[in-house]
Amino acid sequence: MADDSGSSINGPDSLAGALLYVAIGLAIASYGGYDYVQQTEAVRDSVQVNATITQLSIETGSGTSSNPGTEYEPIVEFAYTYNGTQYTGTKLYPATIEQDYETRSGAESAIEGYEQGGQTTAYVEPNEPSDAFLKNKTSNAPLIAIGIGGIFTLASAASAVRKL
Repeated sequence: MADDSGSSINGPDSLAGALLYVAIGLAIASYGGYDYVQQTEAVRDSVQVNATITQLSIETGSGTSSNPGTEYEPIVEFAYTYNGTQYTGTKLYPATIEQDYETRSGAESAIEGYEQGGQTTAYVEPNEPSDAFLKNKTSNAPLIAIGIGGIFTLASAASAVRKL
């Protein structure tokens, strides 16, 4: 595919390269699916505990080569006790894939309602008590990974078919 600059994007040069890209796309989509299932189970199985917010901020990052621009990540840390053992948590959502925001206000809205030193409810999965989270709902970050992996797989598969 040519663009106005005269450069072109044709995909990998060989069938083996195209198949490698298919495998990478499938891995990304599969990890997103796995993470989505894990967070869904965590929401379903979690129990409430009292927590104290110990840190609350917004980190600014420069994005990635595929997604340049500024990204904002809400940072939260909280202390809680489960079955007599003290823990520290850092997750807003139960997903392993963290959600970044394109705007500072988007990141701020994710931690709206929490105050440093304030009391809140955290959610703990009984079989993984060290992995608590504050929002007992699923994040869309794994779904984005599934979408990106799926698109990458389809484009790579199309390239592989052209190499046949």
